[in-house]
Amino acid sequence: MAFYIDSADRSVIEELWESRAFQGVTTNPTILARAGLRQSDLPELHRWLTEMGVGTFYAQVVGTTTETMLESAMELRALDPVIVKVPATAAGFQAAATLVGDGAQVLLTAVYHPAQGLLARDMGIQGVAPYVGRMTDAGRPGVAAVSQLQQAIGAEPTRILAASLRSVDDIAALAAAGVPDFTVGEAVARAMLHDELTLRALDEFEAASAG
Repeated sequence: MAFYIDSADRSVIEELWESRAFQGVTTNPTILARAGLRQSDLPELHRWLTEMGVGTFYAQVVGTTTETMLESAMELRALDPVIVKVPATAAGFQAAATLVGDGAQVLLTAVYHPAQGLLARDMGIQGVAPYVGRMTDAGRPGVAAVSQLQQAIGAEPTRILAASLRSVDDIAALAAAGVPDFTVGEAVARAMLHDELTLRALDEFEAASAG
């Protein structure tokens, strides 16, 4: 099981990375924009992460056609090492299949239904990122759907990287269903590292030791 930091904000990444609880960093164009960055800033972000010891980095292609996605992927692969994220559209499936055939590590992202994940598995795509919280926002059973996908995939090489997570409870439920990997934003990461009851217990321990 692995946890990743879903952010491009250097201050957030640096703080969370120091906990040594995370195995890498995931990004996409929306996350970059929130941090005031653009696709052209990815090489510098990658360099900084590498210097900090981050060994696993996910970066997403841009474009809506297979051709433009593959052109974008070529630029991303020059970063090396990088896992290329490709959206689960018809053009994206085609681009992902080409990239996998060329030896790239690929994650199919923006997955909203288990059927998309099953296609990815059968195409040999190494990873799928279902948007758990956004599924739920759209009226679909996010946790249940991803749990169903994990059951269907089983021990196949394709791994689920659960994304768009809104709570630690969702993580616990998905982990119990066998989901192996999670990428979390700042709020959920902090909730994992700073549980209120744990902090209260620590205060009690400190008070007892001082007495």
